[in-house]
Amino acid sequence: MPLVHELKAAILVGILLFVVASLRLLYILPSVRKTCPAPRKRGAPTRLLIVLGSGGHTAEMFAILSKLDTASYTHRSYVVSEGDNFSAQKAIEFEDHLSARLTKLEARSPSQSPSARPPEQKNRQAPGKSPSLNYDITIIPRARRIHQSLWSTPISAVKCLLACFSVLRSPSWTALNSADKEMVAAKATYTYPDLVLTNGPGTAVCVVLACLLLKCVGARGTQNKLRTIYVESWARVRGLSLSGKILVRLVDRFLVQWEALKGVGGGRGEYLGVLV
Repeated sequence: MPLVHELKAAILVGILLFVVASLRLLYILPSVRKTCPAPRKRGAPTRLLIVLGSGGHTAEMFAILSKLDTASYTHRSYVVSEGDNFSAQKAIEFEDHLSARLTKLEARSPSQSPSARPPEQKNRQAPGKSPSLNYDITIIPRARRIHQSLWSTPISAVKCLLACFSVLRSPSWTALNSADKEMVAAKATYTYPDLVLTNGPGTAVCVVLACLLLKCVGARGTQNKLRTIYVESWARVRGLSLSGKILVRLVDRFLVQWEALKGVGGGRGEYLGVLV
């Protein structure tokens, strides 16, 4: 009999914990509780985390980022799935393009003192720094490989989810030299991303879930952080992708690029025109 009572007590505790966790999750869901980000001083250190897919997803993402204001997002973290060398290379090329653009801006106003320069120029990486203070690229396990068995998918998805927690915590600067005080200070400054931007790869589901779980447990430092924006692919004209269907009620903002999708997900789909 004592064993039966203990079993009943354990079940009741489990149910209670499940209810509390569910209520907490519902409380923080953007689709239930809408919040506005706290105002931020222009030029303050900020971190943008960008989830890259492969092929079309990556091409669309960099089209969206083509006019990125580096004064608003002083550090960019790129998340790439294992084996996706194309996306990693495109991220490097994009950052090189940003650096060249800033060099041109500086060349046009060489007489300005550093304090008088626009924030976009003041935040520029010093030449020769490696790894960059302005961006990092992290490779994580794939949530699901092409033609992967459905039986093994949960295992790989969990591995991907666990890797996402580490990515969100701080930039991945594996070559960080403790003697470089500037790098150490920068690593301490950039913790959780201020904004997470994705456009549909499977990895995005794990990244967004990791953001929600960190908020759910009230992880230290997540206040006013980890806001998520999902941009549905331009190729989706009449219906959402699988990632979109999963995340439409979980992200802070859900953007669509075709008017036919405006208001999907219980009115969550925002149509702002074509973004790519």
